[in-house]
Amino acid sequence: MVLAITCKHEFPRRWAQSRQQQTSRLLSSCGVFQAANRSRSSASNTRLYAAICAFVPGKAYFTKRQHLNVNSLRTSSKVVASSATPLKQTIDPETGGYSRSFLLVRVAVFFSILIGYACYYLTRNSLTFTAPAMVASPALGLDITSIGVITSIFPLCYGCSKFVSGVVGDVLSPSIMLGGGLIATGMVNIAFGASTTLPFFCFLWAVNGILQGFGAPSCAKILTSWFAAKERGTYWGMWNIAHNLGGFAAPILAGTAARTLGWSWGLWAPGIIALFVGSLIMLTLKDSPEARGFSPVEQITVTSSQPDHNESEIEITSETSVCYSSRRVYSCTHTGNLFSMKVENLSLLDNLFRNVLSNPFIWGLAFTYFCVYVVRQGITSWSVFYLIKEKGVIDAGAAAVRVSGLELGGLLGSLIAGRISDWYIATSPGGAVGKRIQVVMAYLIGVAAMLLAFKAVPSGLPFLQAIIVFMVGFFLYGPQMLIGATVIILGKTGCSTCTFSSAGLCGAEIVGRRSVGASEGFLGWIAYLGAANAGVPLSLLVQQYGWNAFFSALLLACAAAILLLAPITSAQSHIQRSAKDQAILR
Repeated sequence: MVLAITCKHEFPRRWAQSRQQQTSRLLSSCGVFQAANRSRSSASNTRLYAAICAFVPGKAYFTKRQHLNVNSLRTSSKVVASSATPLKQTIDPETGGYSRSFLLVRVAVFFSILIGYACYYLTRNSLTFTAPAMVASPALGLDITSIGVITSIFPLCYGCSKFVSGVVGDVLSPSIMLGGGLIATGMVNIAFGASTTLPFFCFLWAVNGILQGFGAPSCAKILTSWFAAKERGTYWGMWNIAHNLGGFAAPILAGTAARTLGWSWGLWAPGIIALFVGSLIMLTLKDSPEARGFSPVEQITVTSSQPDHNESEIEITSETSVCYSSRRVYSCTHTGNLFSMKVENLSLLDNLFRNVLSNPFIWGLAFTYFCVYVVRQGITSWSVFYLIKEKGVIDAGAAAVRVSGLELGGLLGSLIAGRISDWYIATSPGGAVGKRIQVVMAYLIGVAAMLLAFKAVPSGLPFLQAIIVFMVGFFLYGPQMLIGATVIILGKTGCSTCTFSSAGLCGAEIVGRRSVGASEGFLGWIAYLGAANAGVPLSLLVQQYGWNAFFSALLLACAAAILLLAPITSAQSHIQRSAKDQAILR
């Protein structure tokens, strides 16, 4: 049987010829055409057209046809594969699961990005739990407004850095970004502890914000390369506890060091740890299974619709990138995805605008992220001061220990949110993205309820205060994890079987694998604009109107986030939309 992918619309001849030549050169360099041409004369009753396609949004355009038979195409695949070093298989043929050697390496990779990003959080939150000791030091002459200025500068720089590093990170080594950024932020923490003036504090903390932006996009890209789509919800939630591990260690390590050894040690201790961990990551971590000699965790597959065809499923590997079948016209999305890794060479800006900023779902999630981060940064930055000023806690060290329950609750909440959303999608019909969004909305209602409880609890019940702070963290970190991780599901160009990437699952499931860093960077930038509004604006609000206005602002942010999510509670994933598209074309 013969398959021909034909034009649905006219297209300029010059552009088509250019794309044809580009594709021909690409596959000729791999030996595909040579192997195919050598086998053209072989007799075969089953002849196929191999369509070498170029991808344009909305259409699949024909650029070149080559007569091939099944055997010749298999032969060409072998020729290409033999030119490279053979990769160890990730799947054990006896058990059908991952091989033991691959699992051991992958566990080491996972703990590397987990501990690495936890150290990013440690060096990020060190100031929060050292700030009360700095305000108490007469030599520095700082007050709560000064601390607010420093804490507002950080998220502005961090958000911009996360955006830029996310876009640039799609073409850089994520392991080098992760380890190198951690070493640099450790050095900045050490320099901060040796400083004595407000302008220098602001400058160093701005630099720290820029360096912190390297962490999340690099971790997201590494995670999506090492873990398959069917397991990412769980592992993304497990990785997300790095926020909580670092946040939990910060009040204990930085707060205790600042109280007992002086405020400078509240920055020096986290900085020294970051230098050590960053060096280990630079020396040991690999970007992908292929870099460690293993085959990829996922392959693109095409299923034939021809009932009498000998092979019902044909794997299209990254080595050949040749799309063929006995009877099927593939949708533009599916065909484009098969060739995007080989034919499409988008620039950084094209990738950003075409695959990220043109998606309205990403904008809705971004503004929701803004509101969530107003609440999160507001609680993180000012809860210690609130307990001291309003609840009678004796010093910053005691308040920091009590607030550490926020991160413990967040750890549990992140894990459960990932599992609940995976279970909800697997057990009920409807849009996969919408299911995750519904979980996020339920969590946000819980955040609002716990904020009211935190405000109302009497000062004489410290244990109840700690429990409520724990529950605030539980409900707060679930939305943070799920919103960031939804981007790939809704993606325009991501292949339904390709992997996805950060600090963000809804966010990471909207775009394709190649645009994960850009999407995570964009979400992070908007999120930390929200975090910046929890610095000076909230400090001025507290000074002018008191702590009641502080809690009213956080509750308003929760309500706004819920309203922003309401229109996408039934949104389908990219996989679901691609399947529907192909079903129509059959």
